[in-house]
Amino acid sequence: MRPVELPEVPYGATAVRPNWSDLPPEVRAAIDRRLGSPVRVATPAGGGFTRAFAAVVETGSGERVFLKAAPHQDPTSDWYAHEATVTAALPPEVPAARPRWTLDAAGWFVLCLTAVEGRVPALPWHPDELRSALHAWKVAATALRRPPAGIDAPPLAGIIRGELSWWTQIMNGLEPIPPAPAWAADRLDDLAALEETLPGLVDGPGMLHGDLRIDNIMIDRYGRSTLCDWTWPARGEAWFDTVTLLVTAYASGLDADSYLDGWDAPPEGVDGVLAAMGGYWLTRAAAGPSSASPHSRQHQRFSGHQALAWLAARRGWAG
Repeated sequence: MRPVELPEVPYGATAVRPNWSDLPPEVRAAIDRRLGSPVRVATPAGGGFTRAFAAVVETGSGERVFLKAAPHQDPTSDWYAHEATVTAALPPEVPAARPRWTLDAAGWFVLCLTAVEGRVPALPWHPDELRSALHAWKVAATALRRPPAGIDAPPLAGIIRGELSWWTQIMNGLEPIPPAPAWAADRLDDLAALEETLPGLVDGPGMLHGDLRIDNIMIDRYGRSTLCDWTWPARGEAWFDTVTLLVTAYASGLDADSYLDGWDAPPEGVDGVLAAMGGYWLTRAAAGPSSASPHSRQHQRFSGHQALAWLAARRGWAG
């Protein structure tokens, strides 16, 4: 069994968020009125990579909900508004929190979702929890083979060409090579070819989560998984999201390839995802400190190295 590799900071503790008391008084008052009872306890979400407000709150009457809030000048407010639209349209089979309401107050957008009772899975993955997460995604992907009407879910193929083709940029001398495994510099042609082939393999009608990673999953006390943060849905083949989630399974020392059974993922497609996402993550990690979270770059650096390590193992390249 391969050695387990863990990120510098657990995924349940990557966020830097404001407290309830940091929200403008007018916003807090509007939320209290909408809930029908004052908020007494607010527990900020520990996972994620934004600085926006996100917390499970409990009112004086005992109601528990999950709130997200951001000022309108912050792009996060648009993300939250999009998440509200997407989650409201999800088929009932999809295991995801649903929106209760939204409001605008004092220049802020607020999204209220059903509170999910659970926790972010810990690394290394426990096989039972990984199977639970993959089962939840299989149920969701099956229900989303026909995307809900009215949802802005751009084609994944176009996203790959426009945002996830860094090896091609590097090979063409348009970008410097980021800190990467030593073998990457000698494999630029191969890495670029994999990401250039990928768009044709992921094209499909179904809707993807688009950001399926360990900290967007909640496991309840019965071992059931809920998929959170539906902000970046796209259209394409479901196995793309499966591969991105399994990068942390590879880091956990598990046989990540065995968990691809039943997803109809072509080998070239799996390798293309690992190449494209590895290049994206490492390039972003080299971009300097992030204003979103002090831990976002370590997440990208860790994920990029794990994706390329898995790719090297699958291809028989020097790792």
